[in-house]
This record gives sequence, C-alpha cells and structure tokens, in this order.
Amino acid sequence: MRAPVPGGGERRGGILSYPLKALYEEVAFIAYHFHWPPESVMNLEHADRRRWVSEISVINQRVNEGTAT
Repeated sequence: MRAPVPGGGERRGGILSYPLKALYEEVAFIAYHFHWPPESVMNLEHADRRRWVSEISVINQRVNEGTAT
C-alpha cells in the first residue's frame, strides 16, 4: 500500500539512505572546523549536521570577504 506524501506524490516504502560520500564530507567539514571527534559528528541528527555545515560556511564566507565580526 502506498501512503500519500505531503505536496503530492506517493511514498513507496523502504529506507532512503543519505549518500555516503556526502555524509563523510559533512563529518570531515565539521570535525575539521570545530575539532570535534568524527564519532560525535556522525551521531548528530541529519538536520543538525546540515545546520552546522551551513553555519560554518557562513563564517568562512565572512572571513574570506574580510567582514568577520
């Protein structure tokens, strides 16, 4: 049985996995910048990990533009 998905479409069941390459890139990025052990970063929820990646990227952009505060 297929369940409706918000916004249209159908859910076909099963588990979709996050691409392993992207996961390792995020873990390396956060671990490098925050000096957190990779295991700690891996244990973050996906949304939290993506948020940290985004925040670090904003900081890096400001530093590169010379507008860090």
